[in-house]
Parts: sequence; structure tokens; C-alpha cells
Amino acid sequence: MKVLVIGNGGREHALAWKLLQSKQIEQVVCVPGNGGTASMEGCQNLSLAVDDFEAIAQFAKDQNITLVVVGPEVPLAKGITDYLKSLGLMVFGPTKAGAQIEASKAWAKALMQEAGIPTARAAVFTEAAAAKSYVKGQGAPIVVKADGLAAGKGVIVAQTVEQAHAGIDAMFGGEFGSAGKFVVIEECLTGQEVSVLALTDGLTIRPLLAAQDHKRIGEGDTGENTGGMGAYAPAPIATPELMAKVQKQVLEKAIAILRKKGIDYRGVLYAGLMITPNGDFKVLEFNCRFGDPETQVVLPLLETPLEELILACVEQRLAQMPPIAWKQGAAVTVVAASGGYPGAYEKGKVITGIPEAQALGTTVFHAGTKAFPGGSEKTRQVVTDGGRVLNITAVGENFEHALTQAYAGTQCIHFEGMYYRRDIGHRVK
Repeated sequence: MKVLVIGNGGREHALAWKLLQSKQIEQVVCVPGNGGTASMEGCQNLSLAVDDFEAIAQFAKDQNITLVVVGPEVPLAKGITDYLKSLGLMVFGPTKAGAQIEASKAWAKALMQEAGIPTARAAVFTEAAAAKSYVKGQGAPIVVKADGLAAGKGVIVAQTVEQAHAGIDAMFGGEFGSAGKFVVIEECLTGQEVSVLALTDGLTIRPLLAAQDHKRIGEGDTGENTGGMGAYAPAPIATPELMAKVQKQVLEKAIAILRKKGIDYRGVLYAGLMITPNGDFKVLEFNCRFGDPETQVVLPLLETPLEELILACVEQRLAQMPPIAWKQGAAVTVVAASGGYPGAYEKGKVITGIPEAQALGTTVFHAGTKAFPGGSEKTRQVVTDGGRVLNITAVGENFEHALTQAYAGTQCIHFEGMYYRRDIGHRVK
């Protein structure tokens, strides 16, 4: 099989890496890929934009690509699956209609309410004055969310009414572009967040191992929200009892309501949950794709070949698959980020120490890198090309081993301005 992976982050590097472990996979092509995918055996990059559907389709047809796996939410929300499927290609990822579950928080909230999925109390607004008066009535802390896609950054957990009002002004003022045309305001839930990534063929839905990520930039889970500064799996807080409830009350209800709306959803449905101190849970959000950086800790623990699961989803035969098999132990990933992230940061910093980190047994997924032109293929220098640069990942027999190894690997790596959190996994220590 030849597989096309759409995207250029750590998630896509992990997907390509996992697919290439199978004897069934002859080649993976990443569009556009990054410095990590460029240097993997059996993998090549193709420099096209993720929303250049026509050129992607042409390449897939010309090269006899068996399967297209879509990493990021933006092309899904723009309808890449609909376009490629209309040309007879096999695609893993929901249609444009299904991707609304992430692309519109207001749509997702209405869907959850209709399906009876436990979620935070919320209201949707189209102008600032009404939103502000609602916040005044509710008080703080309160959560303000841009309705559309904002790269994981369109959420403000306001501790004061003033903060909430400033967030409302920023969103309606265009800080998040068209994502802020509608604003969702919801109650602030407390507890621990858990990411449940599930695979579905539109009829059957099966969860992968639950993961926890660290969204805040600062140690002690402080400071601004990011796309994620580290993650670990399996999340101990997601007990078998809790996962059985999530299966019935969230995953199966979500697939049933999507089907009722005539949406054939084949791909990943990712539920972001808040687990309260008394063990109840509510859905914070749904995403329509693999989580990043959660994928980087879930896939290393996956025993069942990934392409078998993906094909079962695409061909709508997931119910016939045996239970998903997992390796024993725990996985941890530490994100090395550019100085200044999630604000402004510089690119093009030379990265050293990746081979040394890998010699210690870690896997280094590239999140925001590119191969620097010049030099031979083998000695080509990799430079920073994003806010989140590398995901240093380790698998161990327990969390202590995995954490020790991931941090030993991280300490081998250097680039100017490199920043990472030293407390990833503090809840499981």
C-alpha cells in the first residue's frame, strides 16, 4: 500500500512513523511534511498546500495512492474528504458536514444538547453587548470561546468579568478572524481534562487509550493556552468504569446523532472531557481528527497495525475487527518549543542533538521543523520552523521510566531559545 498523509506536524510524523512499521505499507508521502518526515526511510515529502485539493488528488491518482489519511482539522473543515472521495479515492477523515463538530463550537454544543451528551451549560452570541450582559449575569470564572477554528487558541478561561469582556471584545473585534463571528460562553468546569480519541466507521466507535495533555505554556499548568506542551498515556484517571460510561454516554450517542442527521462520519472522533473531583464528566469539546500531541503517546503503545484499523473505518467494517491490542507500559512526550511561543517567535534556528536523544531510546517526532537545503541527504541540517518544534517521546514499563527517558532525551537537544516544561506528567508522579 501507498499512503498519503496530509499535514506537517508532530501528529503527522507519528502517523507516518506508525504506518511505516507495517509490512503492508510500501511508501508514505507527506503533504507537505516536515524535517522529520523528510529523513524517514520509506517516506517522502510533497510540497503542496494542505488545501490544494486538486493537486493532491492529481498526485494521488498518478501515483496509485491506496489511502489518504488527513491529519489537521482545517482541510477536513474545508471538505477535502468530500472532494477526494468524489474522485474515487479512499480517505480517512470525516466529510465537511462531519467536521463541523470541531469547526463550529456552537453547532457541536447544539448537537450535544440534542443527543443528551453531558456538557457544560452554554449560550451562543453574535454580538458583544448581549454576550457581555450574559457574563454579568453569570459572573466569573467563565469560559469564552471563538466558535470557529483558531488553532487551539480561541478559548479564554476568564477569572474576572472584566477579563471575559476583554475576550469578547477581542473575538468580535476580529482577533481570531472569521472564527470569532459567533462566540460561545459557557460555565467554567473544574477538574482534570482527559482526551479520548476514538476510531469510527460511522456505525461502530472504539476508543483508543485515554491521554492527558498539558495545554498551558507554564509549569504548574499556568500561563497562556497552547496547542499542547506535552502528554502522556494511558491516563490513570480514565478508569475502565469511566471509559465504559464515556462509551455509552458520549461516543455512541455522538455517532447515533450524526447518523440521524445523515452524516456518514468515518475517521477520528476526539472527545475532550473534564473529569470532576467526584468522578463525573462533561464534554468540553469534540475534535474531528487525531489530537496533537496525544497521538504521539497513543500510537507508540498501539499493538494492532494502524492501517488495519484505518481501513476498517474507511470500509465500514470496524465491528468485525478484534479488540484493539495495546503494549504494556506508559508513554510520555515532552514538547520543545520556540522561545516566545505561543506568542511571536523566530524560525530557522539550527537544531542539534536529535541522534543523541534517539540513541537513548527516545523517538523524536518533528512538529515544526524543516530540512535545510544543501549538504547531502544524510548530513542535511534541520532547523526550527514552528512554535512547537519537537516532541521527545519515550515508552517505559511505567510512568517513572518513561518520564526519566523522555527528559534525558530532551536534555540532549539544543536550539537557540528552546523552551520546554519540566513538569510534564506531574499528576502521575
